[in-house]
Amino acid sequence: MSTQEQNLQLQLDALNSAGAVKIFQDQGVSGSKADRPGLGKLLDHVREGDEVIVWKLDRIARSTRNLLDLVDEFKAAGVTFRSVTDGISTSGAMGKAMITIMGALAELERDQIVERTKAGLASAKERGRLGGRPRKATDAKMTLCRTMFSDGHSANEIAQVLGLSRATVYRYVQV
Repeated sequence: MSTQEQNLQLQLDALNSAGAVKIFQDQGVSGSKADRPGLGKLLDHVREGDEVIVWKLDRIARSTRNLLDLVDEFKAAGVTFRSVTDGISTSGAMGKAMITIMGALAELERDQIVERTKAGLASAKERGRLGGRPRKATDAKMTLCRTMFSDGHSANEIAQVLGLSRATVYRYVQV
């Protein structure tokens, strides 16, 4: 399961190499959400004797508690669980202990990434920098855009003259 920006091919190749027969995915849906259609379909599909294979622990759960709940649900259904990248399987005696440890470490890593990102954004903001894409037009271009629009020029004409997209023109004239 992955976000829109991530390329799934590496994960799909690894899952196929690991013997996955049916692959469920939630591309474009945050893994932090509890209600994910692909995960729901997986949970509806698994039967006793099946093995759920994931590329990495953080592809199926975003918290240790969520991961352990899923592993418990699999165990109750007679389903084993394996993480290809982490080299962990619940088919052995050490599996659940290792999943608990690795899940906690994965959650810690995600939390640290979030903290560093927030700290970096706050630091940039203190220096007067805002996140996101740089503005396409200067204040002078925005003023000219508004003037041209109020003088009756079409958004297409303004966009062509100023080198902006039509959507940008509309955004500037509505502000």
